Amino acid sequence: MADEKLPFTSHLEELRKRLIICFIAVGICFIVSYAFSERIFNVLMKPLLEAMPPGGTLIFTGLTEAFFIYFKVSLLAGVFIASPVVLYQIWSFVSPGLHEREKKYAFPFVVFSTIFFVGGALFGYFVVFPASFKYLMSFATEAMRPLPSVREYLSFSTRLLFAFGIVFELPLFIFFLTKIGVVNAKMLTSQRKYAIVLIFIVSAILTPGPDAITQLMMAIPLLLLYELSIWVAKVFGKKS
Repeated sequence: MADEKLPFTSHLEELRKRLIICFIAVGICFIVSYAFSERIFNVLMKPLLEAMPPGGTLIFTGLTEAFFIYFKVSLLAGVFIASPVVLYQIWSFVSPGLHEREKKYAFPFVVFSTIFFVGGALFGYFVVFPASFKYLMSFATEAMRPLPSVREYLSFSTRLLFAFGIVFELPLFIFFLTKIGVVNAKMLTSQRKYAIVLIFIVSAILTPGPDAITQLMMAIPLLLLYELSIWVAKVFGKKS
């Protein structure tokens, strides 16, 4: 019985080790980021301030709210900065179950997953934020002026940045599925119509707001990424 339990306990110990490394990496990056928390938050709220009417600003209502906002912003920045370490630890945990020829993808996995994740977040910040905020601020009138709270905005922007970072990983995810033979280009092509419906459902779930603009601006890149994934499957998939 002890021999049967050993592999499971070994996996738990390995998982614990990887999680500790991830927490240490995020913690170090959090401490560094906290020194620049005000600058980071100013950058984060810039798209909303530019879309607001002249003189518009964000507010906070709780005595400790501003402190926790800077804390959360620093943690968010810490996660982004530490993402290569976190992704490498994820790969290190799953790699023992892979074949030797699949383990050689460790470095490309870390590099490209980081690029896609950060690229998705940057797309959200530079493309989606300005268009979405401009649309939402268009409902402001003399009788109804926007006074968004920093807590509400941070929650909205954080969810959106992480959502775009994650969905931009789709081509990389498809790449590894094709390498192990789970999917292929023919399958992805034949299931395109179902994928389109699923993409719009996922976009509606992942986007924090109910507005159609934000949902569309997630759905359209996802559709393009799905087409890119088909090309990836054709080029890198297992040959018959």
